[in-house]
Amino acid sequence: MKQDNLIRLRRSIAISYVFMFLALFTVIGGAFAYWYARKITQTENAEVWLQAQALWIMRNVAIYSILICFAALWFIPLIFFYWNSALWVTACMVMGVVFTLIAFLFLLNAWLKGLSRFFKNKAVF
Repeated sequence: MKQDNLIRLRRSIAISYVFMFLALFTVIGGAFAYWYARKITQTENAEVWLQAQALWIMRNVAIYSILICFAALWFIPLIFFYWNSALWVTACMVMGVVFTLIAFLFLLNAWLKGLSRFFKNKAVF
């Protein structure tokens, strides 16, 4: 593998980690992180640790998206304003906040673990 190709692949993984961090605040960043990581997995002559990093990013962004969708389901009763006085609506909101916090901490942990291994040029798994 040529050195310039390796630098280009490392840059794509670094950009993907930046977008993975931005996914903590907006889901669109997760889509871009997934897209950049997917480019690495489809490259034929990429090193194994780079492909492992890309698969790590893709896996964690997919899990994060599922967790966020599940957390969003708990906020649906808040749409109906006249239900706001019911105790079960408040319980649903609390559960939504808890699941959102779990998803946030999951992606933050995955980002820190992946980024630390990326700087060491090692595979994450």
